[in-house]
Amino acid sequence: MTARPQAHLTAFLAGFGYHESAWKVSPRELARPEVAVETLVKAAQTAERGLFDAAFFADTPGIQPFRARYFPQVGFDPLELIAAIAAVTSRIGLIGTASTTYSAPYDLARRLATVDFLSGGRAGWNIVTTRYVGAAGNFGLAGHPPHDERYARAAEFVDVVSRLWASWEEDAVVADPDTGVWARQEGIRPVEFRGRYFEVAGALTLPRSPQGRPAFAQAGSSGPGIELAGSVADLVFTAQSTVDASRAFRDQVRAAAVRHGRSAADVLVLPGVAFVIGSTEEEARAKRQALENAVDPEFRWRNLAHNASLDHERVDPDRPLDEAAAAAASIGGERTSRTDELIRRTAESGKPFRELAAELTGLPGGLEFTGTPEQLADLIEDWVLSGASDGFTLQPTTLPESLELFVDHVVPLLQDRGLHRTEYAETTLRGHLGVSRPAVPTPKETLR
Repeated sequence: MTARPQAHLTAFLAGFGYHESAWKVSPRELARPEVAVETLVKAAQTAERGLFDAAFFADTPGIQPFRARYFPQVGFDPLELIAAIAAVTSRIGLIGTASTTYSAPYDLARRLATVDFLSGGRAGWNIVTTRYVGAAGNFGLAGHPPHDERYARAAEFVDVVSRLWASWEEDAVVADPDTGVWARQEGIRPVEFRGRYFEVAGALTLPRSPQGRPAFAQAGSSGPGIELAGSVADLVFTAQSTVDASRAFRDQVRAAAVRHGRSAADVLVLPGVAFVIGSTEEEARAKRQALENAVDPEFRWRNLAHNASLDHERVDPDRPLDEAAAAAASIGGERTSRTDELIRRTAESGKPFRELAAELTGLPGGLEFTGTPEQLADLIEDWVLSGASDGFTLQPTTLPESLELFVDHVVPLLQDRGLHRTEYAETTLRGHLGVSRPAVPTPKETLR
């Protein structure tokens, strides 16, 4: 009998829950920023109890003050956060987001390798190029690089950190007190990298970490984003709303992997799903409605514009968003896949931006679920078995409740159906994902 494919699950953990009103419907004491770390730590522990592959932490190196008016802004440094969570978990992978546009390769390589050691091989890096234009000023830069340049820089950045993680050979550390040799000097190779964006001379200050290198996650859905995912990613987070659309996207990513000399199976595609669970459909709908009733409609359309890289001050909420309006409101002249999705939805419905925003409770083009545990298990089974995804990035609408309900009521159903592990078989994130430890390339392979 052929084994059923496993549904790879990661938990996208942010603030007090994925929905903007989560903090309003949760106990009042949970809304304080000093409680947010405790909430996220407990959520990661809950995800580990559910035997997830990983907990996933996003990041934006900047803030739009208008958002703080409406819901909590607690943008902790993800790498510091996963280092802390590593100490109170034992098996779950921990994926932190870090920008290739606003980071230095050597510094990031060392920090991530440190987390991999601290966690015993459970670190992952979500590779982002940062779309928020305002981040440039926070780092003393005159301007935010355009989309294609950011992705070109990202490709070189990943190349540099990969070389740094491979700058120690596997057997470089001897640790032999009898001979007095701790490491073979010839087993440590300075990278001597000179590229278009970076020049990095030396070897990393750390030997090979438990995984060889952290696992790579990536979330870009544009052409350059798909190419980057195909070339380096171990897992891809994406917003997809239908089986057909997700299957087509997965096929694109797998084809990109093959173009870059990898196997199609080397990259896992995990669409996001924001969910509300109830013991009955009626209960689930009531929970969803409570969240929606707490939404400030002014925030909803302004935040949607922000998420689509549009300046909310230049968007007329009472008119439909068309190509001309999007171009006029575009921040830095940049179009994203989210912008395109909004234009497509407007063309189909003819609705004003404000009205369209009222209907979108998550990312444009993303998947949202409201229903019973059985129905959510059915959805996951359908997508995985039909080849639309390799699993899901779960976006619990409220923390801790939504995630706890999933672990307590959906996970057992998936286990009964043979779609989810009943215990951890591996100790590292790469092991959970089923991706091999990368080999150290020869000196010739590491040179351009």
